[in-house]
Amino acid sequence: MISTGELRKGVVIELDGELWQILDYHHIKMGRGSAQVRIKFRNVKKGSTVEKSFQAGERWPRAQIDRRPVQFLYRDGDDLHFMETESYEQFALRADTLDDVVGYLKDGMILDRTSYQEETLGVELPVTVDLVVAETDPGFAGDTAQGARKNATMETGLVVVVPLFVVEGDTLRIDTRTGEYQTRL
Repeated sequence: MISTGELRKGVVIELDGELWQILDYHHIKMGRGSAQVRIKFRNVKKGSTVEKSFQAGERWPRAQIDRRPVQFLYRDGDDLHFMETESYEQFALRADTLDDVVGYLKDGMILDRTSYQEETLGVELPVTVDLVVAETDPGFAGDTAQGARKNATMETGLVVVVPLFVVEGDTLRIDTRTGEYQTRL
């Protein structure tokens, strides 16, 4: 069981028979009455987002999410094929169920498969991914006074905003949580 005092971002709880991941929470103390906690949830299976308020001290069952390392093998149309690194068992997931992850997937990449009661929920990316720039416009010195940016299309089709000095063929480190450029390697 997890109480309102133990809440953390990313924790998955069971609420009304469904799995919800905590995206954000705020502790609110009213002038009169008891404190409340306002929580922003994301439904793990459906992807919908909801905000709800609860009394401080309320408790919910914590969902036991299994994480196992898997390797991304290849994409075949709308199917993404993965392999368990321990058992070599292969499985496929639909691209539309992993829409925010697809742009970061490279062949051979190691990820974490998340599952609940033997049902696959999805995959978790590492914090950063190194991708090669496939296409970008040339950047010229003197284009702007400071901090000029341009779009770059990565090898996976992901579009990232990058500094002007980045050229095609550069390898960039991208933050998977925000989708932002971090550094050129």
